[in-house]
Amino acid sequence: MPNKNRPYVLSIAGYDASAGAGVLADVKTMENIGVYGLAVTTCITYQNDDKFDGVHWLSEKKIKNQLYPILEKYKIEFVKIGLIENIEFLSELIQFLLTYNPSIKIIWDPILRASAGFDFHKKMPKKLVQSILKQIFFITPNWNEVKLLSQEKDVVVGAEKLAQKCNVYLKGGHNIETPATDMIWIQQKLDILHPTAITELSKHGTGCVLSSALAAYLALGNPIHKACELAKTYTYQFLISNKSNLGYHSIV
Repeated sequence: MPNKNRPYVLSIAGYDASAGAGVLADVKTMENIGVYGLAVTTCITYQNDDKFDGVHWLSEKKIKNQLYPILEKYKIEFVKIGLIENIEFLSELIQFLLTYNPSIKIIWDPILRASAGFDFHKKMPKKLVQSILKQIFFITPNWNEVKLLSQEKDVVVGAEKLAQKCNVYLKGGHNIETPATDMIWIQQKLDILHPTAITELSKHGTGCVLSSALAAYLALGNPIHKACELAKTYTYQFLISNKSNLGYHSIV
């Protein structure tokens, strides 16, 4: 039985058998931080931590059939959405969740490309993206994802445009000038999250870990800025946990 004091946080994402990314990584992160992680799978990926052979998408009906009993029983205030087949279904899914709970807070990790090099989405309808952003609480893109979502060559300008619609956590993994430096916009106000240390180690599923950690820390009642700081610290500990491409989860 889960701890009665633990809030429920839902991950809606893909299934990665290596458990480095997707719902398995999300739930490990959430549980380790101190919330109860629930998971709904959007697809099955054929991969390990450095090879991606393909993906089998579950139908919208099967995804919703997973959601019905979960939403019926558990009070969920925070949802992390990861790998999704297309942005049109993402929009429908958000509406579905808001119907269940109009105050639900959604953190979207816009996975557009697998770390092994597989592209999931190459085009993003601008109007639909803007509509989605207005309905979610946070988006956690990397630099390349900001360019595609905002259709701006300048990453910071693009992130500022996204921030006009929702809170933005711009991950600094592709930040060449200032490595590991993240940028957050909370209610359009910019702040910089400097790293306490920098590591050259990389891990499969780092983006999944950060976004699910952010959702978990928010669900525990942390102020938004503090939740971002804690998520960054958790992700750093994940990165330095070992020298392999699959990180370990440890309490920080």
